[in-house]
Formats: sequence, structure tokens, C-alpha cells
Amino acid sequence: MGNAASIIEKIDKSAFDAVFGRLYGPEYAEAQKKRYVSAIRSFCASFGDDRDIGVFSVPGRVELCGNHTDHNNGLVMAASVNLDTLAVAAANGSRVIEIRSEGYDEPVMADISSLEATPGEFGLSAGMVRGVAAGLNDFGGGAGGFDAYITSDVTQGSGLSSSASFEITIGVIMNHFFNAGRFSPVELGRIGQYAENVFFGKPSGMQDQLACSVGGVITIDLADPGSPVVSGMDFDLDRFRLRMVVTDTKGSHADLTEEYAAVRSDMESAAEVFGKAVLNDVDPELFFSRVSDVRKAVGDRAALRAIHFFEENRRVPALASAIREGRIEDVLRLIIESGHSSFEFNQNAYPEGAANREIPVALALSQRLLAGRGAWRLQGGGFAGTIQAYVPVELVDEYCDMQNSVFGRDASRVMTIRKAGGMAIPFE
Repeated sequence: MGNAASIIEKIDKSAFDAVFGRLYGPEYAEAQKKRYVSAIRSFCASFGDDRDIGVFSVPGRVELCGNHTDHNNGLVMAASVNLDTLAVAAANGSRVIEIRSEGYDEPVMADISSLEATPGEFGLSAGMVRGVAAGLNDFGGGAGGFDAYITSDVTQGSGLSSSASFEITIGVIMNHFFNAGRFSPVELGRIGQYAENVFFGKPSGMQDQLACSVGGVITIDLADPGSPVVSGMDFDLDRFRLRMVVTDTKGSHADLTEEYAAVRSDMESAAEVFGKAVLNDVDPELFFSRVSDVRKAVGDRAALRAIHFFEENRRVPALASAIREGRIEDVLRLIIESGHSSFEFNQNAYPEGAANREIPVALALSQRLLAGRGAWRLQGGGFAGTIQAYVPVELVDEYCDMQNSVFGRDASRVMTIRKAGGMAIPFE
């Protein structure tokens, strides 16, 4: 918290360069200083310069393994990255939340005097905002009105969890202003998922929200979704002279809710064959002994997606062990296996019946260049958006040039793993 002018002065005098370096990487610190100052000035232009403000940062995320396992209470591995949602905010003493965002003419408005989900807000940012406020209330916390200016480089529809990053941003702001920081990152992740499921209308699991909220490289065990078990680890790509490169294939997945819902419903229909609600409650050996029954009851697509679930659940702990033990060949092999399982069994490389195949093209090009030297996979919800690759340092320029020539300038971006999750920036 502080006065806008004093915070800008301190940023200009490099008082917080170390903070920017930790969050974004030292090479990006100077650019982030300009970005923060610009965001604060935009807040002042929208809401006045005589307010005590807070500044908040919530990262995007990449998924390392566990594709579409979270909504069936499985195992997931994910990491936060050095792209984020940046918000400048101030409490306004009312029950109205007003958010102005870079690149959007109309503000997001939510009067949280009512905390009921309304179908008219499904798919809208206002629904997420109201949902987070309702979730905090349900957890015994407080929610109030605030004004905010938001800018984000977690591109909407890119597969880096822009919606989860936004939800956790709202949660972090209200946790700071109205709850004295009492809610843990895991609790905020649960609240974010509740907002997305009930108020936004998207039947997602909890991976995205937890990865954005907790930060770093984490495994998540969702066997009991009311008490997810989150474990952190270090994954130092520099040690192996590798870089993480994410390529945006420019096919937005923002309007693919039905495709995502079908993955979940297929898995759950396979679980129902065994009298269970989710696949994590089905014994894998029993499932594989009765694949024929599953096919007859719910069809081949559901059977294949269930096979993918069980194989991914096996891979997550194997990948975690390989990372902790520094067995980079096994790390790369397991990441590739996860990507192939998503493509071939989970079938979320492109929408059913779609003419375009951006994700498969990007994966095929990656395989051609990186086979035997790196790894590649689709990530997140799939169907469109981004792919992820682990590229030897000496091949980074060639790899990015190759993908950019197909998907457009700056489609590929080298990313670093950010160790911090959602936070209020300590500008004291």
C-alpha cells in the first residue's frame, strides 16, 4: 500500500529492481519497471491520483504433466511462468467493483451486494468477479468494493490460464484489502475454481488456479479436492542447458467450453460403469480388465480418454521423481509421452470436425527439430492455443524462427519458471 507518486518515484530510483528480477528474470527488470509505472499512471487517470493503492501480480502457468486429470481428482504437475496479470487497485468503500483493463473500452462492473450466480454472467469477467466474492464469503471471509486497472501478458485464449490468473488476481486483491491476507494460496485456488465452475460456467478442474496461486513447480494430488495436497520442487533448466519455449499457434480456445466439458463428461461416464463419480476412484487394474465393458457402455472415445487418465496419473509421480533426481533423459521422455497420450488418447489436439490443425502442425515441426535432443507437448485444455517445448540452448533461435515462420512473428517465446505465485507487491 502507498501513494501512487511515492511508489513511482521509488520504482524510478531502482528501489525494487531485485523484486522485478526475482519475478520476471533480471533481463526483464527494466521493461517491467516501465510496465508498472505505466499501469499505476493508468489507474490514476481512471480513478484519481489521491488514493492509497496496492499493486498485485499473479502469474500464468504451464502444465508439465497431468493433462485433463484434475477434474477427475487425479494427479497434476504444473509451473508458474514469468508472464502475469498485473493489477493496481484501491478499496472504494462500497459494494461495487470496477475494473478497467488495457485494450478494453468497457469496464467490468460487479455489484456484489448480490452473491448469486446468474446465467447472464456466464462466460463473462463479471461472473468470475462475483464468483470470487461469493467464494470468499462462503469460506467465512469478507468481500468489498474496489477500483482496479489491470494489464496482462497472459494472453486470453492462449492456453496459459488467463482466466485462472484473472480469478486469482481478484482473490489476492480481496484477500489483501478485506481479509488481512488470511486465505492461503491453496484456499484462493479452490475459490477461483468455484468461481469458474459455478459463476463463469466452465467445468474446469483446479490445476490452473492452484498453479497460478501457489507458484513455482508443483505437483497436485486432488484425490480429496476439498484438501488438495500440493508439493513443490525445483526444476533448474539452466543446469541442463535447456530453455522452455511456448508457441502460440494463434488458434484461440476461448470458445471451446463444450469441447472441454466433453472430456470431463467422457471420463466421468467411464467411471460410472464402475459405480464411481470420477476415474480416480476406479482401480486401474479393474478398469483395464473391463475395457470391453466400458466400450460397450459409453463408447471408444470415453474408453480412450479414461486410458489417458490412468496413464497420466502414473506419469506424474514418475516425472516428479525424475526431476528431483536430475534424470533429464527420463524427464524429456515422460514429457513427450504425456503429449502423445493427450494427442492420441485424450484427443484434444484439435476440435472435432475443425478444418484447422494448428496444434498438430506445431508439434510435428517440434518433433522434426528436437527428436533426440529435447521435448514437446500440447498443454492445458488443448484443442487450440499453445504448445510447450524444451529446447537446447544452441537450438533456441532456430526453433523460434521455425515456429514464427509458420505462426507469425513472436509466436514463440522463451519463458522462465517463476517461483512466486499470486502476491501483493511489497512496495513499502
